[in-house]
Amino acid sequence: MMRIGEVTHSRSVAIWLFVCAALVFAMVVVGGATRLTGSGLSITEWKPIMGAIPPMTHEHWLEAFEKYKAIPQYQLVNAGMTLGEFQYIFWWEWIHRLLGRLIGIAFAVPFLIFVVFRIMPRRLVLRCAILLGLGGLQGLIGWWMVSSGLSERVDVAPERLATHLGLAFIIFAGLIWAGLEAWSGEQFNRPSRGWNIAANLLLAAVFIQCLLGGLVAGSKAGMVFTDWPMMSGALFPPVEWGQGGLAFLHDQGLVQFNHRLGAYILLAFGTAYAVQAWRWRLSEGSGAAAYALALGLWLQAVLGILTLIHAVPITLGVVHQAVAAIVLGLATLNLWLVRRARPRIFNSGPRS
Repeated sequence: MMRIGEVTHSRSVAIWLFVCAALVFAMVVVGGATRLTGSGLSITEWKPIMGAIPPMTHEHWLEAFEKYKAIPQYQLVNAGMTLGEFQYIFWWEWIHRLLGRLIGIAFAVPFLIFVVFRIMPRRLVLRCAILLGLGGLQGLIGWWMVSSGLSERVDVAPERLATHLGLAFIIFAGLIWAGLEAWSGEQFNRPSRGWNIAANLLLAAVFIQCLLGGLVAGSKAGMVFTDWPMMSGALFPPVEWGQGGLAFLHDQGLVQFNHRLGAYILLAFGTAYAVQAWRWRLSEGSGAAAYALALGLWLQAVLGILTLIHAVPITLGVVHQAVAAIVLGLATLNLWLVRRARPRIFNSGPRS
């Protein structure tokens, strides 16, 4: 029960949360560039504090380079790399890690201030504390991912990359949701059951498709079967089933096929959802969110095809990952609007 004088909403808290979401979005974009430039394994140690300081002298650069030379990626993929080439990939990974540290500070310090001075609505304190914990966990998972490529592999394990990316998307969506809650205040309207179920399923489908995309990225499945709509002239690619269930995580053909299939299903679902929103004259912003989400899905599908047929150039690959985050944000906004709408969210009956 709300107490007299209790803060129910705060625009300053909302803006802070949206800024943090923007920083996580930047982190996702830089992470995509780090992966596509092959930079993720260039820093072979995890030093949460001292690692914020890059090599400052020529000797320190040589020391970092020698550590990189000891891992399989250098020996089997980048043998003969110059110091300058190493510095290029090092800076991408360093910027990625620095962004993670900055996000932690940008979230933790204002959070404590808002709580101490009772600026934050009480219902958001626990949610933000959970987001802070997930941020710390993300750092651990990031190192868990990197460590998989330091001894026996030349890259990181696909399932660990998908886990790392998936948690980033969970934090991103959580920040958007909390920001919307802080901006609007507490509302107790009961949503339309059908639209609530559909919006939840749509958000879940977008998130699952993002995870499938993470597996494609981790297994480099976008580098093979670069024709469309067929896969090397066939509907279904050859699969090395000798791996057992791991084929769904590691087999490039199967991983890419699953991502394609997920895209078709999601595109059809999102389009049908938007059409129904138009037919029923969905109001209170929910209609606009449905249309924007469908448009984002179509844009992402086109980008996915272009990225594939060009064998994942860095620019297209980064844009494709960035738009995935935008689509997830739109799906989050769409669900929030549906759940905050009044029981009657239609201007009238369906269009004939």
